[in-house]
Order: sequence, then C-alpha cells, then structure tokens
Amino acid sequence: MPLSMYQASVPVFVQFLGGLAGLLDRTKAYAEARKVEPSVLLQTRLFPDMFPLVRQVRSATDHALTAGRIAGAELPKFSDNEASFDDLKERIAKTIDFLKSLKPAQIDGTEEKDITIQLGGGPRAFKGQSLLLSFAMPNFFFHTTTAYNILRHCGVEIGKRDFMGAPRPA
Repeated sequence: MPLSMYQASVPVFVQFLGGLAGLLDRTKAYAEARKVEPSVLLQTRLFPDMFPLVRQVRSATDHALTAGRIAGAELPKFSDNEASFDDLKERIAKTIDFLKSLKPAQIDGTEEKDITIQLGGGPRAFKGQSLLLSFAMPNFFFHTTTAYNILRHCGVEIGKRDFMGAPRPA
C-alpha cells in the first residue's frame, strides 16, 4: 500500500513538534537550574546571519501548517511575538491541535492540487505533493534541527531521543 499524503505529513509533524515542545521544557529547566536568563537562550543563534531559537520554533510550526494549506483548511493565526518558552510551547500546542483536527480525506489525493503560497514577497506555485515533500518537510526539519543544535550548543543536555519526541526511559 502506498504512503498517503496524510501519513507522510500529519503524524510526522505531530511527533516532531511534540519533541520540540519537550526540548523547550528541558531548556526551561536548564535555564532555571543554572540561573540563565531565558531571553538569552531564546535569542541565541548559531551564527549572526541565522535566525535565533525563537524564530526557528516559529518557522517549524509555520511549515507544519502546510498540511492545513494542502487540506484547504483555515490556518490558525499567531501573533509572532512569542517571548518565552511557555509562549512557544503554546504555539506548538495550538499547531498540534490544529493538525490533529485534520482528517486523511482532506489531504489524501491532493498530490496534483495547485497551491500558491507567498514566498519572499511574491507568489510561488506548487503542486500539493511537491509543496509537502520538496518544500515544507525539508524546511520543517531544517528549523527543528537548527533549534536542537542551538540548544545543544548552549549546553542543554538533550539527545536524539528528545529531538525525535521519544519517551525518556524511566
């Protein structure tokens, strides 16, 4: 049986967004234990021309919403002014709730659907499958991985299991 557009997107986005929320929990605990001002971690970048942690998380959620674009659903609105770990976790939770509200029938069969999104100030046309597999998924993983790398660089004790959203052993 072929992999469906729904299976390739919603469960994957939900799993890794859950992992990202867990990373933020561990980072908040790290900041409290070491008396690090949270804004320092939230604004950390790997390099000056890269986005800070807060923007990496925003971007990851934005790319996960592609499943809703493909489905033709109204996307949740965000203020884009998150300034705390809790704000970012709320954004992730809202994104996960939205994704879980989507049904396979809304997404499956959209491989050839014409979808236009705004990129760099202008429209860009995609087919559904290309938007998901060649644009949204790579960007989603780029931003979640970069968020993870920022946190590891800052010394937060996290690993691949955390990134993957896997339960921690007892």
